[in-house]
Amino acid sequence: MEQVVLAEEFARAGAPERAENDLLGIDLLGNTLIALGSEAQKRHFLPRILSGEHRWCQGFSEPEAGSDLASVRTRGVLDGDEWVINGHKIWTSAGTTANWIFLLARTDPSAAKHRGLSFLLVPMDQPGVVVRPIVNAAGHSSFSEVFLTDARTSAGNVVGRVGDGWSTAMTLLGFERGSHIATAAIDFERDLQRLCELARDRGLHTDPRVRDGLAWCYARVQIMRYRGYRDLTLALTGRPPGAEAAITKVIWSEYFRRYTDLAVEILGLEALGPRGPGNGGARLVPEAGTPNSPACWMDELLYARAATIYAGSSQIQRNVIGERLLGLPKEPRPEVLC
Repeated sequence: MEQVVLAEEFARAGAPERAENDLLGIDLLGNTLIALGSEAQKRHFLPRILSGEHRWCQGFSEPEAGSDLASVRTRGVLDGDEWVINGHKIWTSAGTTANWIFLLARTDPSAAKHRGLSFLLVPMDQPGVVVRPIVNAAGHSSFSEVFLTDARTSAGNVVGRVGDGWSTAMTLLGFERGSHIATAAIDFERDLQRLCELARDRGLHTDPRVRDGLAWCYARVQIMRYRGYRDLTLALTGRPPGAEAAITKVIWSEYFRRYTDLAVEILGLEALGPRGPGNGGARLVPEAGTPNSPACWMDELLYARAATIYAGSSQIQRNVIGERLLGLPKEPRPEVLC
């Protein structure tokens, strides 16, 4: 509750957003450690997460394991009192500024697909860890590849039980998919005001199509606000986020895509200006102090597409909603159809 109140006040005051390492460390790993970590892990890691001494990134996706997260091939082998990790992670957010990574590794290759995985905490300032930035369509490098070659971490740095990393990862992803919406609605409301200003500046605030889009956005922001309070109420009971987080993820990520689409529709041909896509690969670096510039909106448009993919794509979230919340038949697996 205190975390949400503080975040709401920061958002209302227009304070800068926290660094992504802090979001990953505090909101995701910190909450996961509180829910599932050992007392020794809480004593050691939580103060260092709060102080910023430990800056975290997430190592889940792999070249052959994106949406199918359970197919990870990164291996973890116990060697005395240490785990030895070998593998390749990709689409790692904030990897270039992190000094610790939480990741999934297969510690029992003979176990079933969703078994034999362990959730490990690994220091990155060691010779066996190499980080390579990935430049995206907007010209930024917020994602990285992480190569692990005989990287080591203490045997005690397993969150949850050895071989039950899938359960730990789902708890963490629940926090990523749902818990932040209680404060995200305020950020989206602020962005909606910016969108209204854009429409007024372009003389389109009386256009029926634009007004309809703005009304839809306003209604969705209110839905997100109350959905966030509902998620917060459940969290205060001590229950980790469950399948309901899939509903929240679909709501906010699809809203993000929809309102940036509307912004580009308002901009019209300005969106294809000299700093937009298709102009010699020009970097979309938003100009300082111009939140309604075409470059800023195009940057958000491109990132909004990623929001419907990371932390589980919208298609996967709808499967979770249908199968686990509505009790619908499971989607046929390809191997069953063959």
